[in-house]
Amino acid sequence: MTRRLAALLVAAALLAACAKPIPAGHRDLVGTWEGPGMQLEITADGRLAYHRQKGSGNVSIEAPIQEIGAGRFTAGLGPMTTEFRIDRAPRLENGAWTMTVDGVALVRRDGGAPLPVER
Repeated sequence: MTRRLAALLVAAALLAACAKPIPAGHRDLVGTWEGPGMQLEITADGRLAYHRQKGSGNVSIEAPIQEIGAGRFTAGLGPMTTEFRIDRAPRLENGAWTMTVDGVALVRRDGGAPLPVER
């Protein structure tokens, strides 16, 4: 096994170990969301995949979600985190799930309602 492959396997294991499931009160965030220049995927097991195009630059992040609070969530590892501002919480509008994150209006593309809240 090459050193590079070993390093990738270790990094993948560390990333997987850091993810925590999305709390029941925030399950409406789970899904694949798209808007102008932004794609955001939040999984029930607490992972985030984010891509944003601004002008001639691109930003991509794949990381565990560290914390979800009132109107925001953070993703990353250790001190290297990114905060996302939830301007408008997820809601059903005209048959489509929408929310606004960091000023970008997003539509949920994976269909269906949010995961049921566990009691």
